[in-house]
Amino acid sequence: MTILAALLLIFSAAFFGPAAAKYLKKSSGWVLALVPFTVFAYLLSFIPVISGGDVVKESWVWVSYLGVNMSFYLDGFSLMFGLIVSGIGTFIMIYGGGYLAADSNLGRFYFSILLFMGAMMGVVLADNIVALFIFWELTSISSYLLIGYKYEKEDSRKSALQALLVTGSGGLALLAGLIILSMITGTMEISEMFGQSGLVAEHPWYLGALILILIGAFTKSAQFPFHFWLPGAMAAPTPVSAYLHSATMVKAGVYLLARLNPVLSGTLEWTYIVTGFGAVTMLVAAWLAIAHTDLKKVLAYTTVMALGTLTMLIGMGHEYAVKAVAVFILSHSLYKGALFMVAGTVDHEAGTRDIRFISGLRKTMPMTAAFGCIAALSMAGVAPLLGFIGKELVYEAALSSVSFPMVLIGMAVLANIAVVASSGIVAIRPFFGEYKEYNNKHVHEAPLSMWIGPGVLSVLSILFGILPFLIDTAIISKAAGAIAGTPDLVVSLKLWHGINAPLILSIITLLSGIGLYLVWNKVRESGAVQAYDRIMGQGPVKGYEGWLNGTLGLAAAQTKFFQNGYLRYYMLCIVAFFVVLVGYTMLVKTDMIIVADFSDIYFYEWTLAGVIVIAAFAAVFAGSGLVAIAALGVVGYSIALLYILFSAPDLAITQVLVETLTVILVALVLIHLPQSKVKVSMGSKVRDGILAGSLGLIVTLIMLAVLNTEFDPFMTDYFAENSYVVAYGRNIVNVILVDFRALDTFGEIVVIGVAGIGVYALIKLGKKVITKKEGTTA
Repeated sequence: MTILAALLLIFSAAFFGPAAAKYLKKSSGWVLALVPFTVFAYLLSFIPVISGGDVVKESWVWVSYLGVNMSFYLDGFSLMFGLIVSGIGTFIMIYGGGYLAADSNLGRFYFSILLFMGAMMGVVLADNIVALFIFWELTSISSYLLIGYKYEKEDSRKSALQALLVTGSGGLALLAGLIILSMITGTMEISEMFGQSGLVAEHPWYLGALILILIGAFTKSAQFPFHFWLPGAMAAPTPVSAYLHSATMVKAGVYLLARLNPVLSGTLEWTYIVTGFGAVTMLVAAWLAIAHTDLKKVLAYTTVMALGTLTMLIGMGHEYAVKAVAVFILSHSLYKGALFMVAGTVDHEAGTRDIRFISGLRKTMPMTAAFGCIAALSMAGVAPLLGFIGKELVYEAALSSVSFPMVLIGMAVLANIAVVASSGIVAIRPFFGEYKEYNNKHVHEAPLSMWIGPGVLSVLSILFGILPFLIDTAIISKAAGAIAGTPDLVVSLKLWHGINAPLILSIITLLSGIGLYLVWNKVRESGAVQAYDRIMGQGPVKGYEGWLNGTLGLAAAQTKFFQNGYLRYYMLCIVAFFVVLVGYTMLVKTDMIIVADFSDIYFYEWTLAGVIVIAAFAAVFAGSGLVAIAALGVVGYSIALLYILFSAPDLAITQVLVETLTVILVALVLIHLPQSKVKVSMGSKVRDGILAGSLGLIVTLIMLAVLNTEFDPFMTDYFAENSYVVAYGRNIVNVILVDFRALDTFGEIVVIGVAGIGVYALIKLGKKVITKKEGTTA
């Protein structure tokens, strides 16, 4: 199997998802889970190769003349991400099959989630920037389908559109940034850019490329001030939230920053912007989490906090920071994936996610409670779980920062205090205390499909925490080395480093977080926290809505002005823009010398020109549409005669056929149209005449300028030599239209065809409406 084959396997499975849901029913999730599990096992087979210091490259030529290849690059970092995407994806398929077992749209869920899974795998494995961007945008489109899964609910539709607009807009900026980066480095392969960081940093386009790429990454990974879309996306079903918004999609931006770290880092701009936005996002989101009682909202804001932490670490860029990035990505994926699934299970069984209405569920849901508590302890950074090692590394990285270490460590501690309290909110509140049901719903343990995922992920958090040597050499070292751009980087993870500053800070964080949890109700209901949520949580949402409404309002105003229903005004705008812009360019911005030589024009050519001018005036001043069409036909036939005089009979035949068909069709249409009652004022006629004359003058000047330009026979010689050899046609004009410009011609045909179908549909619809009205009247 190749990497491309693994991706195609996932994409192919997406199209079989609906059939699996229909025929396999309750076992469909287990069967479809074999697809990501197969990919997971395939990627596991590369661990010996990658840990040995090698990388794997695969490439297929796609668009050769543009340098676009379907190329893939597998190193320690992309391998770790690929294992996360496919491994957690395996449990999401199982969990989704159980969670949505009674849903009639389960097949649609399978299709969308597998489509997203394939796109995310493509993002983390792609080496070519065009392939990366295509997969990147596919994650936005497929996540739109997943977030809007419950399309009958306005909240779901609104959240899906919000996520699509924010991440899609960032994607456009990312594309521009990647193209600029490619122009700087002279390659579209990311792996070939790694050795050119000095060239990139010194290039005058560096800052522009950096800002554009950061916009794409920040919008995708919900960095401040774009953090609002991720909590809003909690309108999606829990399997979607557990996958997209904890382990995969939202980490795509973090992945891109880390992947391009060897190329873009090393400058003050990178350090200050990336570290600064990450630190602010970390602190803002952590304290927003304690303002909510919805389990998924709390988890969503702690996810944003984790994404901010990772961004901050990538901005630092030193050895401790990249080690922390690798460990924190893995630990967060394990505990957050488990916690989201636990939250969904609670909602599924208890009928609500609001912790104000449920408690004591450990008595009826012991397995779910146990795994949820383990995952929450890892999120709080409690030993001996992997989350503890990750938090210690974050503190060590902040203390080792070259710039503002005390500020960063202070922000990290404050943020983690809120995370500890949030861990208590999602673990203690729903599962401990006096047993309380919601709406008298009998709560029982979820089926195996819904707790096996949290179980395995929680156990792995314990296993990797107690035995970190299982992953430090095989996975973490190579992942951190790839981020740093130093493949020989060695990471040695230990649970106990003695009494040091990170340990003391961890203890302070834990005790302070417990204290915050104990007074959480009072803090949450306080005016300060509510005001903070309105400003930092709802404020950006209001800003987004204002931007969206302003954009729609501007579009409506433009449409009302330009698309007013009168064809003559459409033509007026087009001609006016052409005359102003082209005329200004010709008269001011060019040095063209235009010389007219009429000495070699024969009398019959003057005669044809006169006929064309007279026919044009006749069309303008005609009293009826039929006369005007006939006059325009004379113009067309006269031009066909000119083609004959200049030895172009094929063009003349085409012109005659087109003119004949046009005159006949338009005449037939005009017969059935009512006579126009629009009266045109003299002022409008004068305006239109001046504009039409200006257009004619501009076109004449263009033609004279072309005739005075030195002729370059390159294209003429090329088509003459290759029309028969390459396209097997002797008529060069036809060959250009149907072969060399085949896509252009095909596009024109498609446009005409679509317009024809639209006209036919409107005619048929109009007949049905008339028939219905007549029937009603009768």
